[in-house]
Amino acid sequence: MDRPVIRDLVPIDRVWSRLEKVERRLFEATTSQNAFLTEIAQHLLGAGGKRYRPLLAQVAAELGPGDGDGPVEAGVAVELVHVGSLYHDDVIDEAESRRTVASVNANWGNTVAILGGDFLLARASEVAAPLGQEAVELLAQTYAALCEGQVLELQLGDDLEHGAEHYYRVIELKTASLIRASARLGAMAAGASAEAVEAASKWGHEVGMVFQLTDDVLDLIATDDFLGKPAGSDIGEGTFTLPVLNALEGPEGGRLRDLLDPPRPYTEDTVEQVIDLVRAGGYIEQALEETRQRIRAADAAIAALPPSEITAVFSRLGAYLLDRVETARP
Repeated sequence: MDRPVIRDLVPIDRVWSRLEKVERRLFEATTSQNAFLTEIAQHLLGAGGKRYRPLLAQVAAELGPGDGDGPVEAGVAVELVHVGSLYHDDVIDEAESRRTVASVNANWGNTVAILGGDFLLARASEVAAPLGQEAVELLAQTYAALCEGQVLELQLGDDLEHGAEHYYRVIELKTASLIRASARLGAMAAGASAEAVEAASKWGHEVGMVFQLTDDVLDLIATDDFLGKPAGSDIGEGTFTLPVLNALEGPEGGRLRDLLDPPRPYTEDTVEQVIDLVRAGGYIEQALEETRQRIRAADAAIAALPPSEITAVFSRLGAYLLDRVETARP
């Protein structure tokens, strides 16, 4: 997400002040007595990143009366879980780059990348510990969900028959779980009411689903320059997202199977033909309607709370995910 645009959506100075503290604390929390481990742990942190999850923690913290460092620590903890999981993901995917820099595994090998990811996850628990047992349990449950989602996605790789139900389960575990946890932990750390914590959690779940759904749509409609990688990368990796899965059940399903049944790697022409069939069949718009329904559900969760500046911010953040898709349309 573009930081200047998000600043317009979240015009609350306290949020940005805490996020600046999060940035400093990320480097403090990942400093080891071993200088090499520090370099490994801070490799992706130094490359930047959107800090979307810690931002959500700071936004959700506005639902509570707390003005201490709890929300900052919550933001640090969720970002460390996120980055630690990326180290492991890059090993699994044999990725060569991340955030415009060489991945840890490309620079130093898989063993170092795995240990670096483990270190970040351990530090996440350490940072969360002063927030209480419930916070530590939430992070542990969330990381378990990330692992379950990764395993399920691996099981479903190259499978043309698994359908939308399994797709939803993967993105619920791999993406929505941590976005939900970010909003929940931020609200908890600020002492928000039980009602507000649950509202933030429901909002985070639905917006987390939308986050992945829109990313998957962008992979099928955006340019290579917009994405920073080749369009259709998911197809090329044998990961079939909602529009493709729905198209496989439609009138052109047979043609799609003919294109996708041969073993990978697919040619560039094959990927382009699949994308053209998915677009022409209306499956992009069908997936976007799903995101609109989920945004309405997210808004309904927050609407249960008394109207305020922060409830309006929640609504704008959800709508932005759809707006970026419209921006990317050719």
